[in-house]
Amino acid sequence: MKKLKKIPKFKTEDEERNFWSKSDSTDYLDWENSKKETFPKLKPSTKTISLRLPESMLDELKSLANKRDVPYQSLIKIMLKERIDREFRITQ
Repeated sequence: MKKLKKIPKFKTEDEERNFWSKSDSTDYLDWENSKKETFPKLKPSTKTISLRLPESMLDELKSLANKRDVPYQSLIKIMLKERIDREFRITQ
């Protein structure tokens, strides 16, 4: 069994993300003896943005959200995600 390296302490998520993008996790973790875990309450990091929309578009979004019984901000995220996924499928 090979000796595992110690995982460094990270100051930020970006620093950790950068580290793991360039490192082989098998140098740091014993995947053979790992067990599967679930994190049902884990939510992705979010960032608040300011977005200016025409009032008529916002009214239409709110109307659609009301029909689907979801908050309009959630509907905007759903629509953006669907479109982003579609764009990536087109370009691949």
